[in-house]
Amino acid sequence: MGDHFQPRDRFASGAQFIGGRVRSGTSGRTHTVVNPATGEDVLGYELAGPDDVDDAVAAAHAAFPGWAGATPGERSDALHRFAGILADRAGEFAYAESLQCGKPIKLSTEFDVPGTVDNAAFFAGAARRLEGVSAAEYSGDHTSYVRREPIGVVGSIAPWNYPLQMAAWKILPAIAAGNTIVLKPAENTPLTSLMFAQAAQRAGLPDGVVNIVCGSGPDAGEHLVGHPDVVMTSFTGSTRVGKRVAQLATATVKRLHLELGGKAPFVVFDDADLTAAVHGAVAGSLINAGQDCTAATRAYVQRPLYDDFVSGVAELMGTVRLGDPFDDATDLGPLISYAHRDRVAALVDRARGHARIVTGGEAPGGDWKNGAYYRPTLIIDAAQDSEIVQSEIFGPVLVVLPFDSDDEGIALANDTPYGLAASAWSRDVYRTGRATREIRAGCVWINDHLPIISEMPHGGYKASGFGKDMSAYSFEEYTQVKHVMYDNTAVAAKDWHRTVFGDRHRP
Repeated sequence: MGDHFQPRDRFASGAQFIGGRVRSGTSGRTHTVVNPATGEDVLGYELAGPDDVDDAVAAAHAAFPGWAGATPGERSDALHRFAGILADRAGEFAYAESLQCGKPIKLSTEFDVPGTVDNAAFFAGAARRLEGVSAAEYSGDHTSYVRREPIGVVGSIAPWNYPLQMAAWKILPAIAAGNTIVLKPAENTPLTSLMFAQAAQRAGLPDGVVNIVCGSGPDAGEHLVGHPDVVMTSFTGSTRVGKRVAQLATATVKRLHLELGGKAPFVVFDDADLTAAVHGAVAGSLINAGQDCTAATRAYVQRPLYDDFVSGVAELMGTVRLGDPFDDATDLGPLISYAHRDRVAALVDRARGHARIVTGGEAPGGDWKNGAYYRPTLIIDAAQDSEIVQSEIFGPVLVVLPFDSDDEGIALANDTPYGLAASAWSRDVYRTGRATREIRAGCVWINDHLPIISEMPHGGYKASGFGKDMSAYSFEEYTQVKHVMYDNTAVAAKDWHRTVFGDRHRP
């Protein structure tokens, strides 16, 4: 449907999807989705409040017994239909994602939407593979086996940088395992999450299995996390907010999955393919305008390559085309909002006193002055302990620092609170092998940076959180492991009973 999609028509009844119905929120407060490329209003809607969250949780709770009781094959069939509907409506989803986020249409079309379709297809298959320990007589007198069972109602919170993919990452493993879910997307990017839920309904998933509440974090989000009928919370966002989510979740002893901030190092050893590393650094730092937890934000380059790397990155950044997100030629769209653009600009401006801006470091004028744009920015000569090196920027900014020994390069890579992702660049298998072992991050790429696949897990170390999205490992988040043990002896007076009463039984 592409540009024929009109959010005001699609969501005229409101921007909440509860129990299979689109409806308005009841908080009494409104929010407006804004196209960050133009500043134009896209959709005004009434935010969800605690009552809406209660209704969504009640709908999910009511739907849980039937969905959990469906066979793995039945859930798999529904998810296969779901994947087909997403694929058929790829153009509409890509348009809506670019409209609310400002990301280039080529990114939405070639990355966000196909990745989501692939995720749905993967979990359609994974629904049939809830694995446990094979049955065996581990004690000698009993047969033991492990069941994986759905845990109940999941309450998840997704961020604004990849609204469609994050909705999929939260919803798909949860429902494939037999759970029901209430998802709260970010207030400024609700469109594709709502469309995702509508597509699930069209695929035949029962009403109440997938619910969307669009409200503020302090109002709707905190109520969802603290709700007594929600048994698990999955949150993706900043480490600061993640700490608050953890406080609320642990107060009611919920299972908790956190995917938090990142400050990915990009380590270039002196035998690396320089051209590949330069291209990888520009792509890795500028994807989604740098609004990516795994984006390359700290490049550490061994001194023999340092100068050439800096000049190469600066030259390549100069070719990046800012523009209209719906122009196929556009490489870099705006940031998510003016407020976020100003935050990124302030971080760069504070770095000017102790570091050098090689290129960028400003918002463009001219045709793009009305959007939340910021030029690709390269910074050098910063101190390792400076804010620009240690803090998550979440914008199109790359900081490059030199190192001498391999020991130093790996130590610098580990020298932040974060540990979500990293990459190492070298032709030497021993160097790269060491990097994969010693860099403390949930993903370490070798001679590339950023690719993700549905079959492999995504999640972090340290202040980047814990737990995994995607892959079969995600079922460890969304299932309860139950040990079942059968007595095989048919003996009433068992030998171990003597440890509690009486003497050893003698035949």
